[in-house]
Amino acid sequence: MKILVINGANMNLLGKREPDIYGREDYAALCACIYAHAQSRGIAVECFQSNHEGAIIAIQEADGMFDGIVINPGAYAHYSYAIRDAIKAITIPVVEVHISDIEKREEFRHLSVTAPVCIAQIRGHGFESYTMGIDLLAGAKQ
Repeated sequence: MKILVINGANMNLLGKREPDIYGREDYAALCACIYAHAQSRGIAVECFQSNHEGAIIAIQEADGMFDGIVINPGAYAHYSYAIRDAIKAITIPVVEVHISDIEKREEFRHLSVTAPVCIAQIRGHGFESYTMGIDLLAGAKQ
């Protein structure tokens, strides 16, 4: 099994940006956690981060190359119909994740336009949101 993990806007600022919400560990620590978890389950994983919506829309290229996607669109979750359409256009399952619980934050964060085209949304579990997403995809492929 091969999973693509996509991180959107501002995820490169983990550890610096609002550490009371996102924690003090940086993006490298997140990727290390993801790689270690996937390796322990015999899953190949690739991490990708971009602050550019167009680069994230390259989700289209993952179709057929990966068995699933874990995506944290960041703020794009709340308004990117382009990312939503890219997810909807592919045939592999996608799980949306968020480090924080977006439903317990500012009202504008409560709605995700990308979640309805994903098989699940996992939020509020810190880095574990990603490992839970990986495990969910692994279970869906068995």
